[in-house]
Amino acid sequence: MIPLETQRLILQDFVESDWPAVHQYASDPKVVRYLTFGPNSEEDTKSFLQREISLQEEKPRQHFALAVTLKPQKQLIGICRISVQDLGNKIGSIGYSFAKEFWGQGYATEAVKALVSFGFQELGLHRIFATCHPENISSARVMQKIGMQQEGYLREHHWIKGEWRDSWLYAILEHEWRGLKISPIDFSCKD
Repeated sequence: MIPLETQRLILQDFVESDWPAVHQYASDPKVVRYLTFGPNSEEDTKSFLQREISLQEEKPRQHFALAVTLKPQKQLIGICRISVQDLGNKIGSIGYSFAKEFWGQGYATEAVKALVSFGFQELGLHRIFATCHPENISSARVMQKIGMQQEGYLREHHWIKGEWRDSWLYAILEHEWRGLKISPIDFSCKD
């Protein structure tokens, strides 16, 4: 199951020693501009990692926050996450964030494709959704590139950083994903 490998990336569980790399992007105001957290203090980042590491022990596991690392350098460049939101209806949600020096190079699209494949193939989900701030055009493009469809506009549904925020809602269904002919991820790849 985990780690997941793509052509250029490895998506794997976080470990405590990842905190400096996570803190580098989680404390960057540009990176967290549209996110629900940040800019993080060092304590915020360490607490986040401790929480995510503890969730790795869930049985059955329903939350996968994964460190995204470049294969050759083994450099942590971001996070992607998939969570089972409704087990009975087989619904999951995804999210992602990357250090700004790695924006615009296709890494988010590559990681999210692997995450969605994992959700449908390994977690048995029927529907995967995500939201993004209406001004976060880059995030919306990632969702569109992997075949997600814009389903709606959620008005003032999050109280974030002292204000109500709107979001675009995107989703993809399992049969739509199968029809995309996205090359399957080999989940047997392990280090």
